[in-house]
Amino acid sequence: MKILAKPVEILLVEDNEGDVGLIEEVLEEAKIRNSLHIAEDGEEAILFLHGEGKFSGSPRPDIILLDLNLPKKDGREVLREIKEDNNLKNIPVVVLTTSGAEKDILRSYALHSNAYVTKPLDFDQFIMVVKSIENFWLEVVKLPAK
Repeated sequence: MKILAKPVEILLVEDNEGDVGLIEEVLEEAKIRNSLHIAEDGEEAILFLHGEGKFSGSPRPDIILLDLNLPKKDGREVLREIKEDNNLKNIPVVVLTTSGAEKDILRSYALHSNAYVTKPLDFDQFIMVVKSIENFWLEVVKLPAK
């Protein structure tokens, strides 16, 4: 009898409902069992990661998909807080944003993001990008144990 692995816990920090819907759709079709959690802004992301407020008892994510341009708390600040926190810094963070600005790319890597992916504007390319993230981070890479 094959034992099913527990789902990969994914925290998506994204304020664009359309992008959230597309990512949900692609992950639902994934061959990897996953549990997708949504934070709509940077403040919610930090609350989720600390299991506070409405996110009390939230699971520790195996990977974080982080938009940079967020309301309330900017994604760059969220990334900095994650990577400075000894309890969170080992969680891989993939920046998934519309910005292709060199300064944003350099700053994200300086803040220790694990990857920087620019969201394409084309629908089919966007789906392809999400599938490639899913394939690499959920199927190829060995994620750290919690």
